[in-house]
Amino acid sequence: MTDNAHNRQDARDAGERLVAGHASEDPFAAAFKATRMPMLITDPRQQDNPIIFCNSAFCKLTGYSNDELIGTNCRLLQGPDTDPSAVSRLRQAINAEEDLAIDILNYRKDGSKFWNALFVSPVRDASGEVIYFFASQLDFTDIKSKEAELARARHLAEEEVALRTADLTDALRAKTTLVHEVDHRVKNNLLTIASIVKLQARMTENSVVERTLMSVLNRVEALSTVQRKLLNDEEVGHFDVADFANTLMLDKIGALKRSDIRMTTDLREVVVPATKASPLALIINELVGDAIRRGLSDGGGEIHLEIRRLNGHFLIRVVDTVSPVDVDQEEAAFSETMLEACLKQLRAKMDRVVTGHRTDVSVTLSVKD
Repeated sequence: MTDNAHNRQDARDAGERLVAGHASEDPFAAAFKATRMPMLITDPRQQDNPIIFCNSAFCKLTGYSNDELIGTNCRLLQGPDTDPSAVSRLRQAINAEEDLAIDILNYRKDGSKFWNALFVSPVRDASGEVIYFFASQLDFTDIKSKEAELARARHLAEEEVALRTADLTDALRAKTTLVHEVDHRVKNNLLTIASIVKLQARMTENSVVERTLMSVLNRVEALSTVQRKLLNDEEVGHFDVADFANTLMLDKIGALKRSDIRMTTDLREVVVPATKASPLALIINELVGDAIRRGLSDGGGEIHLEIRRLNGHFLIRVVDTVSPVDVDQEEAAFSETMLEACLKQLRAKMDRVVTGHRTDVSVTLSVKD
């Protein structure tokens, strides 16, 4: 066997070991197999940091087969017009074991060019050693073309508004398409981040690190739900708080798998601009999470979620009755800080009333402000 064939076999073996370590229902495996985003993993511990695993979306994007890609370095996608400075930045990030997001011109197997929005991130083991590099790609060639078309349409509209109404409509349609594509990218990146965090949490043997990672994952999953709701909404730019809250509540309480939890809701549709989606999602996530930490996940209890309009404002209310347990003070303090930051961002007011084992928290804010 030649050295090249031997290296390819080593890369293929490494990829098979990686996949074998994850069940088919594992989010890490699902992120590779189900997503339409091209993804790959390289092994820096092998000579020339070869590709050891890539999904079918990456093969479709580049035109290469899995057998052609495994064991090769990603530089095979570079070509005559690839920017040397972009290649240098990529090489420096790999050598420095750092994250990098970069736009780079790449080439398919048939020689055709495509613009690649590349994200590269190191994956470390419990000791901090980089054991893999994870990379996701997005072909945004069409988006670049649409951006140029949008700029031209805007220029013409400024000069001849009355005569170019049709051009303006086309430009707005292109913008909507672009927004949908960006939303897709954000959602897929959040899923990828969640998968990486879960993988790191499973690999660490440090309980403090694991708790910290799971805390981060909790917030990432809440934001991922926000993006999913925004993406599925036909009216881009608006967010139904009640619909999101219902999904979050069912997911969080359902994950506890406790028959001694009584959950009730009073949810009325409240639609707000998408700019408020993330802080509102984190507020609801922290309020429900607080009830879970204080005893809902240990001794069960009652929890009620209410969302409705209230004289030009709208109300978010979480009421719980639980038998109190000791909570992680650091996690509780961090949650409180997150909550205060989101309330300040939205200019919202929060009232908390504790009576025995019953906690009643109300958040009010203006629908328009």
